[in-house]
Amino acid sequence: MAAAYDFLVVGAGVAGASIAAELAAEATVLLTEQEERPGYHTSGRSAAMYIESYGAEPVRRLTAASRAFFESPPEGFVDHPLLSPRAALTIARADQSEALDDLARQIAAVGGAFRELTTAEAQGLVRQLRPEAAARAIIEPESADIDVGALHQGFLRLARARGATLVTDARVEALARSGETWRVRLANGETIEAGAVINAAGAWADDVARLAGVAPIGLTPKRRTVILLDPPAAADIGSWPTVLDVEESFYFKPQSGLILASPCDETPSPPVDAAPEELDIAVCVERVQAAADIPVRRVTRSWAGLRTFAPDKIEVFGFDPAAPRFFWYAGQGGYGMQTAPAAARLGAAMALGREIPADLAERGLTAAPFSPGRFA
Repeated sequence: MAAAYDFLVVGAGVAGASIAAELAAEATVLLTEQEERPGYHTSGRSAAMYIESYGAEPVRRLTAASRAFFESPPEGFVDHPLLSPRAALTIARADQSEALDDLARQIAAVGGAFRELTTAEAQGLVRQLRPEAAARAIIEPESADIDVGALHQGFLRLARARGATLVTDARVEALARSGETWRVRLANGETIEAGAVINAAGAWADDVARLAGVAPIGLTPKRRTVILLDPPAAADIGSWPTVLDVEESFYFKPQSGLILASPCDETPSPPVDAAPEELDIAVCVERVQAAADIPVRRVTRSWAGLRTFAPDKIEVFGFDPAAPRFFWYAGQGGYGMQTAPAAARLGAAMALGREIPADLAERGLTAAPFSPGRFA
C-alpha cells in the first residue's frame, strides 16, 4: 500500500521548505527534491537582501510582514542572526528623477523608513560614486543582508522537527488524480498518495502542472548573473550600503571582502542549471564602472541562477481553479527569500482552509492578489 500524506510539497528550495514547515505543524507532509540536495538551483545561488521597497505592492507587504520573523525566529531555527544590517542606497541620474519619486511613494505606501540624500551625502557613504550617477539618492537604513543558507536550512530543520519527511533524488515523474487523492510516482520508484499537491517547484512549476494535467499559468524562468570583483585599493568597503540603480539596471554591495555585483539581467530561459554568459558579465562591469570609480582588473568569480516570475511579477499562491487540491506556490522571482516567512504563513493558511493570520491581515494582505485564478 502506498504511503499517504496530507500534503506533497514538490521542491525543497526555500519556498518548499518554508511552506512545508508551516503545514507540518498541522498536517502530514512529504517534501520532495529532484536534486541530490535541497537548494541546488535558485535558493543556493541567491545573494538575497531584505529591502522593503523591492517588488510590487503585495510583495512589499509580504516583505514588511516578514521582518518580525527575521529579527526573532523560532527557538532552534538558527544559532546566529538571519539579518546583517546593510542600508540600501538607491541612486538616480538627473534623467531618472521621476523614477526616484515613484520609489519614494512606494516605500511610503508600506510604511518603510527612508530619506533622500544629497550627492555629497551619497558619496560620503561610497566615495567612489560618480556624481552624475548619484544626482539624487534615497537611503533605506533598515535594509539588510539575509543569511540565505541559514534561512533555508532553518526552514528544513523546522519542517523535520514538526514531522515532515524530506526525500532527495526524488523527481516527480507522474501525478494523477484518483478519487479524493493524488497518486504520485517518484524517480526513486516510490509511489505515494497525497490529499493535496503543493507546487513549489520554482522554474519547473509549470512542468509539474503539466504532469498533473493542469494548465500552466505562464511562469517564466529568467537568468540573473552575479559577479565578484576586487575592491579598489585601500578602500574600506565593509561599511558600504547596497547600491542600486533606481531603474534596476545594476546593483553592487560588499561580500566577504569583495564586491558582489549584478547587471540585474532577466533573460528568459528554459528551466536548466543556469550558467553566466560572457556578454552579461561584460555588461555588469560596464554598468558598475559607469556609476562608480571601481577599477576592474579581473572578475574573481561569476555565476547565474534562475528567478521565476508570473506574468505580473506577483507571487502565485492558491488552489488552481480548475484542478482539485492542486496548490500553486510559485513565481517568487527575486523576492522569495525576503518574503519567505510571511508568504509561508499566508500560503499554509490558504492550503489548510484557515483564516489569514491576524498580523498579516492587519498589513493589508489578502489571498486575492496572489490567486492563480487571476490568470484565467
